[in-house]
Amino acid sequence: MLLPTACMNLKQAKYGDALEILSGKLGPLLVIEVDKLRVQGRLLAQSGDYAAGASVYQNILELCPDDWECFLHYLGCMLEDDSSWSSGADNNPVHYPKFLDCKVSHLADDVFDSRLSDASIFVQKLLVDANNGFVRCPHLAILEIERRRHLYGKANDDEIMEALMQYFYKFGHLACFTSDVEVFLLILTTEKRMEFVEKLTKCSNTLSTIPAKVLGQSITVFKIQLLVGNIDKLPVVELEGFARQMVEIFWKSIPLAKDLDPQESMHGEELLSMICNVLVQLFWRTGHFGYFMEAIMVLEFGLTIRRFVWQYKILLLHLYSHLGAVSLAYERYKSMDVKNILTETISHHILPHMLPSPLWVDSSNLLQDYLRFMDDHFRESADLTFLAYRHRNYSKVIEFVQFKERLQRSNQYLNAKVETSILQLKQRADNIEEEEGILDSLDSGIYFVELSNEIRSKNLTFNEDFQTRPWWTPAPEKNYLLGPFEGISYYPKENMTKEREENVRRVIEKKSLLPRMIYLSIQSTTVSYKENGSISESKISSELKFLLERYAKMLGYSLTDAIEVVMGASTGLKSSEAFGSDTIDWLNFSVFLNAWNLNSHELSHPDDDRGGRGIWHNVDTLLAMYILEKTRSMGSLISSPRGDLPVLVQLITEPLAWHGLVLQSCVRASLPSGKKKKKSGPTEHSTSLLCGIIQDSINSSAGIVEEVAKWIQEQINKAEDEVVDNILSSLGKKEQDEGPGQVFHLLEKFTSSIDEVQLGSRISQALNLWSPVDVARKIVIGNSTVLSEFLRICESKIKLLHKLKHQIAQV
Repeated sequence: MLLPTACMNLKQAKYGDALEILSGKLGPLLVIEVDKLRVQGRLLAQSGDYAAGASVYQNILELCPDDWECFLHYLGCMLEDDSSWSSGADNNPVHYPKFLDCKVSHLADDVFDSRLSDASIFVQKLLVDANNGFVRCPHLAILEIERRRHLYGKANDDEIMEALMQYFYKFGHLACFTSDVEVFLLILTTEKRMEFVEKLTKCSNTLSTIPAKVLGQSITVFKIQLLVGNIDKLPVVELEGFARQMVEIFWKSIPLAKDLDPQESMHGEELLSMICNVLVQLFWRTGHFGYFMEAIMVLEFGLTIRRFVWQYKILLLHLYSHLGAVSLAYERYKSMDVKNILTETISHHILPHMLPSPLWVDSSNLLQDYLRFMDDHFRESADLTFLAYRHRNYSKVIEFVQFKERLQRSNQYLNAKVETSILQLKQRADNIEEEEGILDSLDSGIYFVELSNEIRSKNLTFNEDFQTRPWWTPAPEKNYLLGPFEGISYYPKENMTKEREENVRRVIEKKSLLPRMIYLSIQSTTVSYKENGSISESKISSELKFLLERYAKMLGYSLTDAIEVVMGASTGLKSSEAFGSDTIDWLNFSVFLNAWNLNSHELSHPDDDRGGRGIWHNVDTLLAMYILEKTRSMGSLISSPRGDLPVLVQLITEPLAWHGLVLQSCVRASLPSGKKKKKSGPTEHSTSLLCGIIQDSINSSAGIVEEVAKWIQEQINKAEDEVVDNILSSLGKKEQDEGPGQVFHLLEKFTSSIDEVQLGSRISQALNLWSPVDVARKIVIGNSTVLSEFLRICESKIKLLHKLKHQIAQV
């Protein structure tokens, strides 16, 4: 109970009580000395006793000189800066930040200088004690001290430059060098950064004679150039030359790996990832598809040599998804063998691509695997906590508890639960009886409405590792390649959490309403055929209206204004761009609005003699407008990747599918049954009018889906060899000195004259298996797989609509 009690007091800001527990008779129960010191140091710092806290952190650093987190706490105590313990800074056991924002010290100049001088002396002592080993923390500490001095307002660019150079001499060959120094480079002026690049370039090849170190330093120089050298501003020809230079160095580095185990990392393998990034930059700038395909070829080449490189697979996952070949993206994800906590931190790469795709079986498996991991972890966390208690590892006890709480509040976990239900509803949407069965199992969507009500008060966590994402898509909602070239650099990595939080809340809140709105829409259309309304029927109408108001509010409008937007877009009074990026949501709103109006009759056009049922025409018009416009603008997927296919799939499987359920409900309610008396008079006339409207809507929906199916069939029917030839021809000819294909043809040249003695038999055999034709063919087959699944969905809907057309004709 020692550490939990101390930490409870800490959370309640009872720092003195916590310290008393820690230093009392119970203190010796904490057998791991460093754990005890960490808690003691934090308690002292948060109670305002910075001097004592600094002393404790000094003791920890003497025991663990490579503890960077501890050094930040130590420096925080020295400068009386509580940034290390401020909200969110140190309560993330999934991703602890390497560097923290810090407050400009309130200390007087002489006190500030004296404290930093003392810190510098202590760091020098750590360096001496380390005996010039490979402990990086003390060397980084020198840079951090200079950074604090710079932030305080004391100009010291030259000192920072010198410290950076010294760090490069020591660790410039390590893959982590660039990420280590990134924060320090960013406080320098542009001129100083360029000066640093020049210094690195001049000295990089003179520091070592060990081939692996020389290679590592060369890679570091490339990385620093990408980080601060305005690479994106270079002319296209120079950028191509930059990529060629990297591939030449990569080829020279391959012999260093000939005696390595296939699972060991190769020297220089990250060069191919960097080349891919440059090629994607060229694609974005020029719009030339050949660069995009060249990037894929480079990464597939790398996987031929070593199939375990997860960085290549993540890049390919996103490239294939952008190309429409989500099946290939999913294969790459599965080959990474993502398990345990990586399911939470890495699945953001694939989930956003799979959910709108037609690969429903794979999407369901992905969601189930994710939810199974989360639920299993929640069950097992108690055992892990108890085990840590038994071994008196109290820091682990706290870590396990915090970790469980963090996972329970995961935005991805909540979203996956909602998306699982929506996927089930999409899969059964062509059979209203089966759909009602799914809705029954979901308690008619009530649970998700409650979730939507609560999400505003939930403190969501974001556990995704965005540092692993490609520069062109720093978050699932952002993809630079879908828009025009903006001339931005892809470094440094963006911190997307704050920007995403409100958007993620809105998305989950909005999606959580869908199951209930679908249920109420089915009920609303059913009761609209009854002659006399009941209290329960009135409740259906009022609840659906209330949810429509909430949905409209999430779109940024009142219900009245949202209706005006829908009417304006369908009649041409508003541009087709009126819905912006929320087209799916607006069309969903239109479908549910129509279902509500069937029962409420609150909406009517000035000259509408059909009791307000003219809203049907608006829905049919909007569905036709957006779906057919998207279909006709698509062209060939492979030659013009723009990410439009997922949107088209969503339009068919969500708003059009929900509208299909409304149609099924109406047709079912209108069919005569043996117990019904034949209606006459005004009611019969009204029913007859509605049946005509429904028949028109069925015909409209069938025409839409048939045109989409025709486009899909045209894509599938294209001769495979012809498409493969088109892909390969986009890479240009060997004789060309510029344009796409420079890197690709260089790799072809290298692999055409393999020296087995130099490269080793394993790598030589692997290189002989690399086939650009096979890569191109795999892409064509991958696209065809996705399109075939989409065609199957469309054909199912066409079959349903023809059935409904026949049934309504019998009424």
